[in-house]
Amino acid sequence: MGGVVDVFKALADPTRRAILDELVERDGQTLFELCTRLISRHGLGSSRQAISQHLAILEEAGLVRTRREGRSKFHHVDVAPLHGLADRWTVAHRKESQ
Repeated sequence: MGGVVDVFKALADPTRRAILDELVERDGQTLFELCTRLISRHGLGSSRQAISQHLAILEEAGLVRTRREGRSKFHHVDVAPLHGLADRWTVAHRKESQ
């Protein structure tokens, strides 16, 4: 899992947020599927190479996991880093409230 800075950096970009939105809606997509959905649903005309680079940043931050099946590579969202961020502040706040 990436660090807090990696997660915030990954979430700062609107294209990466759109990628995560697509994976939340339909998990386990290939690069081709993601590119198609980003064009048709979000009007994003980024190249496959650009989307691949965005996916690498999301993977480095721990927000996306990949799985290979034959020649295909499937991308899956992983929300664990988001829970870690939320816990960072909510746990401290709960302790202060007690």
